[in-house]
Amino acid sequence: MDWDLFLAPYKQAVDELKIKLRGYREQFEKTAEHSPIEFVTGRVKPVKSILDKARRKNIPLNQLQTSMQDIAGLRIMCQFVDDIKAVLQLIRKRTDLTILEERDYITEKKESGYRSYHLVVSYPVQTIGGERKILVEIQIRTLAMNFWATIEHSLNYKYEGRIPADIKERLQRAAEAAFLLDEEMSKIRGEVQEAQKHFALKKQVDFYDENN
Repeated sequence: MDWDLFLAPYKQAVDELKIKLRGYREQFEKTAEHSPIEFVTGRVKPVKSILDKARRKNIPLNQLQTSMQDIAGLRIMCQFVDDIKAVLQLIRKRTDLTILEERDYITEKKESGYRSYHLVVSYPVQTIGGERKILVEIQIRTLAMNFWATIEHSLNYKYEGRIPADIKERLQRAAEAAFLLDEEMSKIRGEVQEAQKHFALKKQVDFYDENN
């Protein structure tokens, strides 16, 4: 298989969606409103990871396009849990993609303690061979959820999916601590947003003063 050729539409989908989703943040900033999107990242799964997953899930290589949902992946980070709902509303209104599946790991966390909201969408990209509909997994989570998930992913990689029981228990406790942090921050959300708004306005004034 020519992997560069196969993965090119996935890279295109990630690049286009990153620009579009980041555009929301710029629009909120221009109106001096709180942006539910803190930042957006994206990646195309490395070939080795694709092959490993295909082997684990018994997915034939000629069925990757329809059977592997996360070859293209985006992650949207939010400051507050309520921001996740706002981001979901923005995505559901879009006409340039189709939501195929939703998995709420915030209301129903995984046994490990993992929390995040997952969407699988179909996104059309234009190629020299015509339109291709690409499956993209979008993960929406808070900064605290992301910190925990990043650590857990690293440990899973180190222990090849067999994390020792004592570390697993500490991870679960850390997941609850991260969730408590999100809950506490939600209680002072208004104060935080007001402070951030004042800071953003001050930056605008300072920029204007420096350039006049």
